Amino acid sequence: MLYVVTLTYSKPKEVVAAHLDTHKAWLVRYITSGKILAAGPMENGSAGIIIAACESRHGLDALLQEDSFYQNDLVEYDVRAFSPALRAEPFPAEWAAGAKSVPVSGAG
Repeated sequence: MLYVVTLTYSKPKEVVAAHLDTHKAWLVRYITSGKILAAGPMENGSAGIIIAACESRHGLDALLQEDSFYQNDLVEYDVRAFSPALRAEPFPAEWAAGAKSVPVSGAG
């Protein structure tokens, strides 16, 4: 299952910034494992987005609980699960097993 997780900062930015290094280390650990596919701040700076691939919501929750942002109550989470029906051909099939592959004609 794929998940889009929005992390909305619930504390002042300077408090969040104090935990950014440990948060980034956590992201790298789970990107390396293949459970986090992409992550980064939203354009307005009030939140971040994580795209994750986990077998279950329980597995995702366990992963999120290891994050320093979670442990220090710095963010509110909005988790949305989805099963892709279509995927761009370069998108790895293992993350969207049931999705129909669509060829990409050029850079967009």
